[in-house]
Amino acid sequence: MRRARAPRWALVREAARAGGVAASFAALVACAVGPDFQAPDAPVVPRYTTTPLPPTTASAGGPGGEAQTLVEGGEVPAEWWTVFASPALDDLVQRALQDSPTLLRAQSKLARAREDLEAGKGVRLPQIDARVSATRVDIDPESFGVDRLPVDTPFTLYDVSAQVSYTLDLFGRNRRELEGLAAVVDYQRFEAEAARLMLAGNVVTAAIREASLRRQIDHTRAVIALEERLLDIALRRERLGAIPRLEVAAQRAEAAETRAVLPDLEQRLAETRHRLAVYLGQVPGAAEVSEFRLEDLRLPVELPLSVPSELARHRPDIRAAEALLHEASARVGVATADLYPRITLSATGGSLSTVFSSLLGPGTWFTLLGGTLMQPIFRGGTLRAEKRAAVATFEQAGAAYREVLLAGFQDVADVLVALDADAQRLHERGLAAEAAGTILDVTSQRYESGGVSHLELLEAQRRHLRARIEETRALADRYADSAALFQALGGGWVEAGESAPAYNPAQGP
Repeated sequence: MRRARAPRWALVREAARAGGVAASFAALVACAVGPDFQAPDAPVVPRYTTTPLPPTTASAGGPGGEAQTLVEGGEVPAEWWTVFASPALDDLVQRALQDSPTLLRAQSKLARAREDLEAGKGVRLPQIDARVSATRVDIDPESFGVDRLPVDTPFTLYDVSAQVSYTLDLFGRNRRELEGLAAVVDYQRFEAEAARLMLAGNVVTAAIREASLRRQIDHTRAVIALEERLLDIALRRERLGAIPRLEVAAQRAEAAETRAVLPDLEQRLAETRHRLAVYLGQVPGAAEVSEFRLEDLRLPVELPLSVPSELARHRPDIRAAEALLHEASARVGVATADLYPRITLSATGGSLSTVFSSLLGPGTWFTLLGGTLMQPIFRGGTLRAEKRAAVATFEQAGAAYREVLLAGFQDVADVLVALDADAQRLHERGLAAEAAGTILDVTSQRYESGGVSHLELLEAQRRHLRARIEETRALADRYADSAALFQALGGGWVEAGESAPAYNPAQGP
């Protein structure tokens, strides 16, 4: 009586189970060589600037002239651009975040990095491959010294088999590889957040620039109209012999200089709107972009200011540099593990037959068990050179991280100083414009009573309009630098963005 045999693929399943047990055992006893990454400590400094800044800025008259207060430890809102209270601006930023090809490219890079990590996780499990082959065999019986063989030739040899293999991660090479891939995912995620922050900031800044240019164009056109009237008066007075030709030439030159300013302003306005269209992912000639004016924006009177020790955790560009440092650290571990032995276990089970229909019949199956140990002996110094190169790359990434960190602190310091200077500048420009307005009012009253000429009235009007142009520029700078502070602090992405813990080699991704 024939003894019952196990199913034909039982050995393969047992080999796979054995590989899984080996993998679990290796994970328990193995150690990951190379440095365990630790996030760099944040600088401990009391403030961003060399000297303390006043907590409240100077104020000026009119909309946008309110005093701004720095709220230390305040949180930056996720949608920080809404502090300007402009529905049109909010809509523009949201459209840009949705349709910008720049963000799509960054998100695609992130998706690829995540898939690379998923693909890399396969090294933690046994690898199973199936194979089916057919080989035509023809043997000459005379080469064996016989007239014929036990089988008819030629014949076809069919082979159906499965192979299970597993490389023990005794020194943590695979785990360091996964750690590096996870760090790349973090890097691409932080890069996507940085691109999002930069895009939102660019849209807000461009909208503010457009609003400023529109007001400057309005004032400049009014100045041109006044200077044309002044030139007409000068020409009439010259014909009457009241003034010399030199004064007429001077007035004509000043009018020409003012007219030359207008095309430059209009060009800059058109370029700004073209830039906004591109931010929206649209062709400039077919884009639908709202018009912006300064009176439609509200200046935020409270500005959050995170403490210096938290800046490194709030800015996505600094976190991206940290992720690159983490990846470089993992690469040192990979290069170190390459110096040590690798053990691979394998098992193959299958069936051989000269007739395809009998492949699954009794007596046709076979099994193979094996193991391989590979220890590098001589590679011409390549492996140790690769480790030294990985260490150098890690040091380079550390220096790059510090550069980005210092640049981030500089950004905040520069913006804080700029905000204080903007407030003072707007205050003085407002006083100058107010004084010019007072002069215009007095001159108008005197003109009505016949105390001054029409020429003096037009001159007072021109000085007032020029003062308003300078005030407009100062006001726009204040709006723009307020937006720049939100960007420099990280733009609130910590609250809005996706958070992910760092990869731990001991726990797996």
